[in-house]
Amino acid sequence: MNPLNHVAIIMDGNGRWGLRYKKSRNAGHKAGLKTVEEIIKATIDNKIKFLTLYAFSTENWKRPKQEINFLFELLENFLINKIEKLNNQNIRLKIIGFKNFSLKLNKLIIKAEKKTLKNSKLQINLALNYGSKQELLNAIKKLKKSKKKITEKNFLNFFQTKNIPDPDLLIRTGNTKRLSNFLLWQLAYSEIFFEKKLWPEFNTYDYNKIITEYKNIKRNFGNI
Repeated sequence: MNPLNHVAIIMDGNGRWGLRYKKSRNAGHKAGLKTVEEIIKATIDNKIKFLTLYAFSTENWKRPKQEINFLFELLENFLINKIEKLNNQNIRLKIIGFKNFSLKLNKLIIKAEKKTLKNSKLQINLALNYGSKQELLNAIKKLKKSKKKITEKNFLNFFQTKNIPDPDLLIRTGNTKRLSNFLLWQLAYSEIFFEKKLWPEFNTYDYNKIITEYKNIKRNFGNI
């Protein structure tokens, strides 16, 4: 059976779920948080060490301002009300992305990362204002500026995912089959599962079913 150390998830379908069942995209984002908590618990139960969640991309700034504000309010409330619980569960929170947020949110992020820094049961990487193309460009610029030899190791030292193993498994909900500028380098050899369910509908049973299927895949990494 394949070892599973790192799961990455594109949590797609919140807005569509909200419109379908509540006539509100924001209601879908709120419902999606419950799924996040369920999946965190299931990740711990499966003894997986890294979970990366795509929460907000560099392209998501194109959305209506009201929706963006609601998303960041949800995040602020999560960091205020749930960080103590994460800390007590020995969970580390790390933000990957470009921290171009309000002063309040930036302070909450710094506080949460500092508070959970030494936790070791699970590391949650929250991809926030993250875009893989921008990450790659920034890494190229920093490597060039450093005047270090151009090697894969030196290049990856300038990634936001430095010291985080590449995902073994990527799950995307929402019946959409694309990567949407997410971890393009890091997903080179990940097993990818596209799930039809919208994110608020996704549950522990679905997650465990995918994990079981993943563990039984023959992974060659270019070999036979």
